[in-house]
Amino acid sequence: MKKCIFNGVVVGPCGLFPGHAVIIREDRIASIVPMNELNSREGEMLYFDARGGYIMPGFIDIHCDYIEGIVQPRPTCLMDFETSLRETEKQLVGHGVTMIFHSLSLMNSRGDKHSFRTRDNLERMIACIHDFQTGSHLIRHRFHARYEIDNLGIYDYLVKLLEEGRVHELSFMDHTPGQGQYRNLEIFAKSYTGWDAECSGKTLEEIMAVSGTKPIATHEMLKRLADIAHGQGIPLASHDDDTLEKLAFMKNEYGVNISEFPIELEVAKKAHAGGLAVVVGAPNVMLGGSHSGNLCAREAIREGCADILCSDYYPASLLHSAFKLQEEGLLTLPEAVRMLTLNPAKAMGLDRDFGSVEAGKKADLLVVRIVQGRPAVSKCFIGGRAVLQLEYRGGGEG
Repeated sequence: MKKCIFNGVVVGPCGLFPGHAVIIREDRIASIVPMNELNSREGEMLYFDARGGYIMPGFIDIHCDYIEGIVQPRPTCLMDFETSLRETEKQLVGHGVTMIFHSLSLMNSRGDKHSFRTRDNLERMIACIHDFQTGSHLIRHRFHARYEIDNLGIYDYLVKLLEEGRVHELSFMDHTPGQGQYRNLEIFAKSYTGWDAECSGKTLEEIMAVSGTKPIATHEMLKRLADIAHGQGIPLASHDDDTLEKLAFMKNEYGVNISEFPIELEVAKKAHAGGLAVVVGAPNVMLGGSHSGNLCAREAIREGCADILCSDYYPASLLHSAFKLQEEGLLTLPEAVRMLTLNPAKAMGLDRDFGSVEAGKKADLLVVRIVQGRPAVSKCFIGGRAVLQLEYRGGGEG
């Protein structure tokens, strides 16, 4: 049976269309029509009232490590992986996320502070994500492998994952102190003691001595990973680009097509001008700046050199950042929504099927209503199926 989401404002790629309905046939959008053109010729349908809300594409979050905090809510607590993934997707669908790229850090981890990041646990979680793609699930799960270049022990395993097609996005990370995200050494020291139990209580000089002696992957090793990724059609991202030289090297030597969280505005501008998809954080938009003291997302958006918003660590920020950008006049709502939907779909090579409310595309759709001045997802459809319906109460119901 066909479905009809009616009485809404369709958020198209380039504009708003009030008083429209979206008709779904099986798992795809069949048509978008004005309300006055709905008639019996459509045949029998199941109707969903948008109640004047926005009908928009589901969000595609290409960088999110939220699952790590759900699996390990405390340093000494490691929860069941499948349970964690199932509970996480329930939360994500309420935030409007219909496709998630779980961004797992393939980094060296010693001690017990981040036991989730051990090799055995990473393998378990990657297998779980893979199984969710074919088993019972709510949203679309993908794996974003964030390779830390000093983790030589996991290199061969990553090659195997790439060749088996279990990686859907690859990024190269270098958290060496004094550059990239950690140009500020005090911020680095605080973060590093959180990653590595062996560094707890050590001075900055002692921590620098530990991190400065680590061997890293060679250019040839990274080139091999990049070549495999390109051969498999896997998008490749650089991370924390802080100089024009680093950006040029990542683009020319490894063929990256995404620049995640560039540190400087001029780097973001160069990346965008060079055809790379520039990713900034939605939490950065909500906070009004970077928590690490780096590039302000709003500044990059204002300058027209940011393409994609990701949730990074706070999925609720996606929906709220889009409406905040609209309210502050930095973007129109369709432009803001595009940063959460069509632009990431293009960067991942998925825009033929995902990322916009257009006939023929997969029916991954949201109905967003304004509740007491704030946006809220009231309905969510994935592949044409209604997976979420919420009704807010009021009027003194208690």
